[in-house]
Amino acid sequence: MTAETPTGEGILDRALAVLACFTEDESELTAGELAARTGLASSTLHRLLAALVQRGMLVRLPGRRYSVGARLWELGELSPLSLRLRERAIPHMVRLYEATGENVHLAVLDGEKPEAASAIYVGRVTGRMSIPTVSRAGGRGPLHTTGVGRALLAAQDEAWLAQYFTAPRELETRFSITAEAPLRQELARTRERGYALTQEEMTLGNISVAVALPPVSGLPLIALGLVVTLQRADERRLAAIVQQAARELFLDVRAN
Repeated sequence: MTAETPTGEGILDRALAVLACFTEDESELTAGELAARTGLASSTLHRLLAALVQRGMLVRLPGRRYSVGARLWELGELSPLSLRLRERAIPHMVRLYEATGENVHLAVLDGEKPEAASAIYVGRVTGRMSIPTVSRAGGRGPLHTTGVGRALLAAQDEAWLAQYFTAPRELETRFSITAEAPLRQELARTRERGYALTQEEMTLGNISVAVALPPVSGLPLIALGLVVTLQRADERRLAAIVQQAARELFLDVRAN
């Protein structure tokens, strides 16, 4: 296998294309499915799959299927998002959960281009009494309809937002705010009150309260939030608890 194909696509590009095929909904794929998604020739793909399996990046499963291997997880745990942020955040998230009994989300801003940016969920704490949510650690959420996402949006400057608003935003529920003018109004309210609030914009029946932390050197922008059912929502109480937790988390992360 050469370092590059005639078109200039290197081995790393092809390996990443294979790994990018795996999603939350399709965590196990056959070689045929990977070939269809990547467009790689069968011989090239099989050599690449063998190399990825040998190095622990992929694992073979029964039924001639593949999934992400333990080595990728091991490498991911070396990220500052794990070592510097999530490990320091866990005690704060647990205390926040104990104080509320609700879903706790820790997210960061991701994306080199504002128009394609999203929130990555770095961690979450939940319990049997917490309401179901669509988030998972390592998953992504839109910035405009999630509490942590809107908190991250409100922390951006005008130049960043101007570029962000050049791309369309999806309607997640009938309550989602997608148009620029009303969304900008919500961002202004978020800055004024010191926390973001979304109501049934990502999941019907739920609201989210979230706070963005001040910038921390070496880490992307961070937000901490709660997702609560409407029946148990006490906005002011929850906002005060999240704001305090965010202040304590910021001091802890900044010191390490």
